[in-house]
Amino acid sequence: MSAPELHRATLPNGLRVLLAPDPATPVVGVAVHVDVGFRSEPEGRTGFAHLFEHLMFQGSESLAKLEHFRQVQGAGGVFNGSTHQDYTDYFQVLPGAALERALFLEADRLRAPKLTEENLRNQVDVVKEEIRLNVLNRPYGGFPWILLPPILYDTFPNAHNGYGDFTELEQATLDDAAAFFDTYYAPGNAQVTVHGDFAAAGGVDEVLALVEKHFGDIPARPAPPRPSFGEPLPGSERRDSVADAHAPMPALAIGYRVPDPSSALDEYLGHALLASVLGDGEAARLQRRLVHVDGLVTDVGASNGLMGGPLDARDPDTFTITAVYPGTVDPDRVLGAIDEELDKLAAEGPSAEELARQSARWAASLHHEDDRVMYRMLGLGARELLYGRAEIAQELPTRIAAVTPEQVRGAAESLRSTGRAVLLVEPTGGTAAGSEDPAELADLEEAGA
Repeated sequence: MSAPELHRATLPNGLRVLLAPDPATPVVGVAVHVDVGFRSEPEGRTGFAHLFEHLMFQGSESLAKLEHFRQVQGAGGVFNGSTHQDYTDYFQVLPGAALERALFLEADRLRAPKLTEENLRNQVDVVKEEIRLNVLNRPYGGFPWILLPPILYDTFPNAHNGYGDFTELEQATLDDAAAFFDTYYAPGNAQVTVHGDFAAAGGVDEVLALVEKHFGDIPARPAPPRPSFGEPLPGSERRDSVADAHAPMPALAIGYRVPDPSSALDEYLGHALLASVLGDGEAARLQRRLVHVDGLVTDVGASNGLMGGPLDARDPDTFTITAVYPGTVDPDRVLGAIDEELDKLAAEGPSAEELARQSARWAASLHHEDDRVMYRMLGLGARELLYGRAEIAQELPTRIAAVTPEQVRGAAESLRSTGRAVLLVEPTGGTAAGSEDPAELADLEEAGA
């Protein structure tokens, strides 16, 4: 599949526009990426970015509650939204002929969502129930994406719980919501991406004219300054433990800092391939060593990115290794085996064959994902917002294939030469079915649910 040609524009009110026509698909997608994630929420309002995502589905200036849903579904489309470390996105995919409807719907709520006391209280209750379901009443809830950052990081933006504290959520007021909207949902702090079939609209110029028609009259407001969330690397190992009444077995997570993808993309991708070499597939090194040879763990994995995926956040981000193991196993044995495998890679790197296998697995996964207009659009929009280059999404398979064994060796050496965080999950009795997805907050939730 050939990459779509990208077209950029900025409206007078500051809204950035990314157009990616693709005549090979009969549908069109519209996404709005807002430059605010849970790292931007103010102290005392943990979980507010995610709460606000819910509020944006509760009606708008011209549409009653649930009308947005009916309009999209009535056109045969799908829609959703999600909250991440550094952005919140809203998106829909419809038949090409319904493009203007999609632009109207997204512009209407970016202009004026329906912020009422009833909607606020209702969505606070919805988010609290989501936390109960996904964190409090589930084995390994919040593992590791909520529990690990307070050990690895020192500052509030990087260390706090992005799902939110019940007390702080309950104390949220309409004034808080209005201030959050005025600050972060200014058009100059957002980006619209349109991807897919432009034929029904007449082409790129016509689609841009439709974007201007629906978004251009949203009043300009000052965009908030984007703070740096950088902080010093940990100088040594930091360790902490948490009790889990639902976990059937102990677990551990190790967290390391990774290079900044905006300034060191090649080094970052070296870490991404390292995660694959360690944990992707039955032939991966940690799978072979810890599961099949030593029998120390029942499950092990590695990820270059706190929320479970690469290139989804600005600096700093986190390389994680997680393992679940029997209660008869000393966690230091698990940590020692992991360190030995990292030391081997730091000394020798992976073999060319091993790296080629993992590169092929990742490339196949990327191409499979890109079969869907929704994921192509979201990949383009997120990389444009985060790094200023949507082209990174298009280049990724080629850049991954070009990663060398030496780059992966250097990534392993980097992990072994810096401080890290170690989280131990200790069962306190009882068993439960189910498991926690560490990327739950960034998963595509059922809008408004």
